[in-house]
Amino acid sequence: MDVGRDIFRPPSEEDVVAGPDATKRSPVLVPIRSLGENHRSRIALHLLSLSDDDRYLRFGYVAKDAQIQKYVDMLDFERDDIFGIYNRRLELLAVAHLAYAKAHGYEKCAEFGVSVLSSARGRGYGARLFERAAMHASNEGVRMMFIHALSENAPMLKIARNAGARVQREGTESEAYLMLADATLDSRVTEMLEEQIAQTDYSLKVQAQQFWTVLAEWQSIRRAAIAAQKRSAS
Repeated sequence: MDVGRDIFRPPSEEDVVAGPDATKRSPVLVPIRSLGENHRSRIALHLLSLSDDDRYLRFGYVAKDAQIQKYVDMLDFERDDIFGIYNRRLELLAVAHLAYAKAHGYEKCAEFGVSVLSSARGRGYGARLFERAAMHASNEGVRMMFIHALSENAPMLKIARNAGARVQREGTESEAYLMLADATLDSRVTEMLEEQIAQTDYSLKVQAQQFWTVLAEWQSIRRAAIAAQKRSAS
């Protein structure tokens, strides 16, 4: 199958290059998997890769490396839900954080935050993560999902508006509120299937990376042996 050959193709710069044709290369199905404790370090690498401008839009201020690391260290994978999109290099291109409200009376509310690497822009990853988070939140019994963003964060607010959220602007900051529909059998089955597909996709990418790592090591040993043989023959 073409999909199999593509997954086991050696990772190249093409995986992370952005451009006007990025949306044309975007697959119909974007594997979005839930992230657990074992993905904490990769989440940190993703956020630390953000530019100052992107950190400003994601956190509302230009977060320093130490502040980002503290945020990652404090992620509660038991309480909240984290979703991510990996490339074949096992680099997180986009990460979404669905944080559930802890305050009494707001237990059925959740806040959505997302970040996408500049190299992966224009592929609709932010919108797809929003859809995935909304479906999961609905299946978990959440009634309202909201976004707190800077008013200048046009892409994020556009995603919210396109999903039907009500956006309120207060100076430099904006709040978007989206009322979620009740969970259905279809939404639960769809989420289960999408998660299974994403888990399988991730496993294949891990196997492919291991294959190319072993192959590269073998080729290095082979070249060294050939070089040594030539030196002994001269």
